[in-house]
Amino acid sequence: MNRIKEVLEQKGIKQTWLAEKLGKSYNMVNAYAQNRQQPRLETLMDIANILDVDVKELIISNKDQQ
Repeated sequence: MNRIKEVLEQKGIKQTWLAEKLGKSYNMVNAYAQNRQQPRLETLMDIANILDVDVKELIISNKDQQ
């Protein structure tokens, strides 16, 4: 699970803008934001850099669910 959608909303950034910066399609970024697909670690790092956040802010811990 990831928090990409929440971070985008907090920063007032559109998924289309992120898709353009990443060089990915809107559909792919939307799949990440809706947690239908998880980005590769390299892509997650790129997203964190583009959004100027620590990569840890984009990840939801599974420990809380156990």
